[in-house]
Amino acid sequence: MSRNKNTSTAARLPILPLGALAAGFGLASAALAQTAPAPTPPAQGDNVLPVVRARASAEKQGKDDYQATETRIGKGKQDIRDIPQSLTVITEKVMDDRNFSNVKEVLKNTSGITFQAAEGGEEDIKIHGISLQSTGDIFIDGMRDPAFYDRDTFFLDKIELLRGSASLLFGRGSTGGAVNQVTKQAQLADQNQIDVSMGSHGALRAIVDLNKRTGENAAFRVSAMTNTADSNGAGSKIDKRGIGASYRFGIDETDEFGITVYGLQNDNGMNYGVRWIRQNAADPVAGSLNTKMDPDAYYGLASDFNKGTAYYGMLTHTHRFSKDTELVTRVRAANYSRDQRATLWNFAAAAQQPGGQAVTLDNLSPATVITRGFQPKKQDMQTVTAQSDLSTRFKALGLEHTLQTGVDFANEKKQVFAQVTAAQGGVVPARPNTTVGTPYDGASIDESLRSYRDNNAYTSKAYGGYLQDMIQVAPMWKLLAGLRYDSLKGDYEQYTVPTGALTPVTTTRYKMKVSEWSQRAAVLFQPNEQWSFHLMGATSFNTSGDAYSLSAANQDIPPEKSVNVELGAKWDSADGKLSLRAGAFRNTKLHERNTDPLITNLVTLSGKRHAAGLDFDIVGRITPEWEVFGNFTWMPVAKIDISSANTGEVQGSRPSLSPRYSGSLWTAYQVLPQLRLGAGLNARSSQTPIRNPVGVIAPKFVTADVMAEYAVVPDQLSFKLYVSNVANKLYADQLYTSFYVPGTGRVTTLTGTYKF
Repeated sequence: MSRNKNTSTAARLPILPLGALAAGFGLASAALAQTAPAPTPPAQGDNVLPVVRARASAEKQGKDDYQATETRIGKGKQDIRDIPQSLTVITEKVMDDRNFSNVKEVLKNTSGITFQAAEGGEEDIKIHGISLQSTGDIFIDGMRDPAFYDRDTFFLDKIELLRGSASLLFGRGSTGGAVNQVTKQAQLADQNQIDVSMGSHGALRAIVDLNKRTGENAAFRVSAMTNTADSNGAGSKIDKRGIGASYRFGIDETDEFGITVYGLQNDNGMNYGVRWIRQNAADPVAGSLNTKMDPDAYYGLASDFNKGTAYYGMLTHTHRFSKDTELVTRVRAANYSRDQRATLWNFAAAAQQPGGQAVTLDNLSPATVITRGFQPKKQDMQTVTAQSDLSTRFKALGLEHTLQTGVDFANEKKQVFAQVTAAQGGVVPARPNTTVGTPYDGASIDESLRSYRDNNAYTSKAYGGYLQDMIQVAPMWKLLAGLRYDSLKGDYEQYTVPTGALTPVTTTRYKMKVSEWSQRAAVLFQPNEQWSFHLMGATSFNTSGDAYSLSAANQDIPPEKSVNVELGAKWDSADGKLSLRAGAFRNTKLHERNTDPLITNLVTLSGKRHAAGLDFDIVGRITPEWEVFGNFTWMPVAKIDISSANTGEVQGSRPSLSPRYSGSLWTAYQVLPQLRLGAGLNARSSQTPIRNPVGVIAPKFVTADVMAEYAVVPDQLSFKLYVSNVANKLYADQLYTSFYVPGTGRVTTLTGTYKF
């Protein structure tokens, strides 16, 4: 982020260089007078699976529609109506229309999701108030993607959010649900697209997506992205670039092979958060939003950074025994790094403030003194994952079976580094104070003077196997039953350095061994092609080393056990263009484990909590011109049933980060052949931060977005104007006990799209 900005944040007005973007794309319009060459038609000839081949050249992609009808989140390819669980699929078209450039933005605009800010910057994502990211329940193409990094959407075809227990599908974790990122794959067609965006805070983003059919059954696809901005609208600089490529051959033949490679580099900034504040001196606690400070104001150092990398390669082999039976095997190796040097600021003590008074909202002024604390995070991670999934349809004893079975293996390694302190011979640069009236003051320190040492290391190996069968027991009835076994061994080493020493010394080793079964069962009633009803029950477990950290307090703690029950229904319109889904859920943690560094008596398995409510989804086309995508969660019941805690999340209280309602609604309408308009709302009710601090409540909020898209040349050249948070609403987005990360303010973006 540029640090030489005007010190008055109110005076900083975003300049949107719309003319430059329009001129650039205007130069291309002359070429569009020529008729684009027609794609090479698929070759006609004998094929092992001719029915599948006929569909391959026109394979549906996420950029084609809001609505998805199939998913692989259940391991094999399935019709969504056969998934007996709440499932929200956000396609590339939804992400493009709503201008979502990272996975966090996608999830923030999805109901039932909340974000916990955290010391060290390792935020957690929660579904129905239950942890998701800290338990490693984020996946890429069905394989665990456990590292903390800023995930971009440029190489994603869609994002699948499964709510409720999913240990049968993914093993450990998956208590609240799972997020599966589906990458773009090479298609049997010549399709190319360039998107260039310019917007508020000097934002510039460009994406190139090129797909080439290289043979009768082979294709290559590459996507590349670069993105820079002085701010994301909440004070964090953006500077990232990435590339992803997919090559497939033998597409839809008996044996199909695929290679996917991906690389992402982040050199972003981090606006760590804003302190909760007292309204006046009479307030007993600091629990109010700071309404006087611009959420986009940056009080960190110019030398701060939040660097990270994510690289992976994946090999895929699909063997089709017949049109009803296929075996998909994937092997994926990934490498991640993170180096964060961030400022967590605080108000200086009363003695350092003007007039010698403690800071409140009433006396906050440009002269208020701010101290700059230091929040480093330096770590590396490597994973190797392999899985093989068989899906088949067959008849036995007069009944039709849809059987899925598979095995998987994961080897995960994580290394965490700690700053060498002054007592250990390291250099710890002093961080200067600043004032409220001087954000972006340009102050910096020499981060190259700082040194790091090994702090801890974690290694685990996990094996799993599952079997699930869906049986058509009657013309309208299906029964589903599944069983999974997981074995995991984890080793953790904690290092320490004696005063005056430079070489880390291993002082303690901890081990974890887990052997668990997970179950899933459901009844489906499908009276016709439009309706599907289900009643589902599933179990899940979380290991004590979810965050890749073991200690004397948790190494012998057995896994948490959870049960999820859901009663739901799905309806598709007669033409299949519109889908509605509703589910009544109850999630119960039978053995609550809390490992909290600030409240040590919470390391126990004696707790219990539950949450119950309703999830709703609507997606598709109401008319050929009118598209809609919406979801809503109402959670009137959330309670800590048993707890030994004396403060915070005490027995009988509502758990933190569990709003009673949250929802998002987006709609777009083709008002003219060349003009398309869209608008949407995102809402969340009040909630408390982690540990339920007394008197601290994040207020409810509603934000609105609008969009206008004009096709200069239909299906070839178009421009889209998007304005997020139109009213510039101030709200707390990610919550922690002592601070919150504000939501982004108003951001305007113009995107030009050229297809050829």
